[in-house]
Amino acid sequence: MSSEPATDSSAAQEFVTRIGGRIRALRKQRGWSVQRLAEAGGLSRRMLTDIELGQANPSLATVDRVARALDTDFAALALPERDAADEQVEGTLVWQASDGSQALLLGATREPAAELWRWTLAPGGRYDAEPDRPGAQEIHHVLSGRLTLALESGPQVVAPGRSAVIASDQQYAYRNDGTEPVVFMRVVTGT
Repeated sequence: MSSEPATDSSAAQEFVTRIGGRIRALRKQRGWSVQRLAEAGGLSRRMLTDIELGQANPSLATVDRVARALDTDFAALALPERDAADEQVEGTLVWQASDGSQALLLGATREPAAELWRWTLAPGGRYDAEPDRPGAQEIHHVLSGRLTLALESGPQVVAPGRSAVIASDQQYAYRNDGTEPVVFMRVVTGT
C-alpha cells in the first residue's frame, strides 16, 4: 500500500485542497518564496507548487516535513477548523487505499502535542511509515483483528483489546496479515 493520501474520493480531495491552501497561506505569512519552503521541507519547487494548488498527492511524511519547516504540525494543516460548539467529530480522512484501508485523524492537542487516529486495514493491507522526529512515540490499541507492527527490531503482533507503544523515530509499517479487517486507535506524541 502507498503511504500517500488517495485523491479518488471527495473527502480525500478536500484534505489535499485544505493542506495546500494552508501551506500557501503560512508560506506567504512568513514572506517565503516557494523555493525557500521547498528547500526547507526537502522537496522540489514543482512538488510544493502542486501541493499548494491541491493538484499533488503528497505522502503523509511529506506533509509532515513541510509542516515542520513552517514551524507547525501535521494536525494544524490537516484538521478542518472547528466551531467551539461542535460536540462530535467524525474525523478527517487523511489516507485511503483502493482496498478500503483508511486513516482518520480524529483530533489533536498542541501542548503537549498529541494526535488521535482511527485506522482500518483491509486483509493484506499495509501502510509504510517514515520515521518521525527523534523521541516520537505511538500508542496503538487494537479494537478488532490483529495488527502487525513491522519494526526495525522485528514484527510485533497486537491482538484485539491489547495495546502497544513503539518509538516512531524509526522505519516501521502497519500490516494486516489476517483474513479480517484490523481496526485500531493510534495516539502519536512527540511529533
